Amino acid sequence: MTAEETLPFADWLRLREPADAAARAEDLLDAVRVRLTGDAPTVIHDLGSGTGSMSRWLAARLPGPQHWVLHDRDADLLARAAEGMRGVTAADGAPVTVHTRCGDLTRLTADDLADGSLVTASALLDMLTAEEIERVATACVGRPALFAISVTGRVRFTPADPLDEAVEAAFNDHQRRTVEGRRLLGPDAVAATAAAFARRGVDVRERPSPWRLGPEQADLTAEWFRGWLGAACEQRPDLTGPAQAYARRRLADAAAGRLTVLVEHTDLLAGG
Repeated sequence: MTAEETLPFADWLRLREPADAAARAEDLLDAVRVRLTGDAPTVIHDLGSGTGSMSRWLAARLPGPQHWVLHDRDADLLARAAEGMRGVTAADGAPVTVHTRCGDLTRLTADDLADGSLVTASALLDMLTAEEIERVATACVGRPALFAISVTGRVRFTPADPLDEAVEAAFNDHQRRTVEGRRLLGPDAVAATAAAFARRGVDVRERPSPWRLGPEQADLTAEWFRGWLGAACEQRPDLTGPAQAYARRRLADAAAGRLTVLVEHTDLLAGG
């Protein structure tokens, strides 16, 4: 399993967007809507916006005029996100405008988000460190913050395979690896984020938001599986040999519609 076998990142984001949309915990939006009443445009800061899947999904579920500020360190992804928001309107048909900011979102301060009514992010927390989570929480205090699709580290295959648990454990260790001096939180990120907001006196709600992948999502299942197994083998090279036959079995089952996968995530709303 090599990096060359996986899609470019923007294509991966496009492939996963429908699964993310289906998984997000919509009941958390009721609390968000209550906080966003008023005549002035709602300003929403989306952190790590990627190609804009979170903004496209949420803008159409919130009423009233909205102005989205999309944050990412990748200018190309931001351009794609802004383009993807063309024609998007609010739930009641009100206009939605977009502005992009390219930079390191882990260095954002409360001043950077001062005009915001809401902060959002999707599939972000597990890529941060404990220190970065603390900075993000500090910057967000004073407005609701909705963090969606954070990995928990738990995966369930049907049918099961004897190698599933070892690969899962190796993948989770990989998610917690140190990169250029940054120790990533991986599946520990949700608990760390909840604790960071609690220390600041902010209430937190959590909801499960799993991917449920079946025959209709065979392409996504295969691409996700390649990345999942590749990361596990990078972490534990001794798995590389057994992984070859394991990959053939799993990918054949996915292509034939015989495989279902539950990839667990958690959505978190702070201050709603």
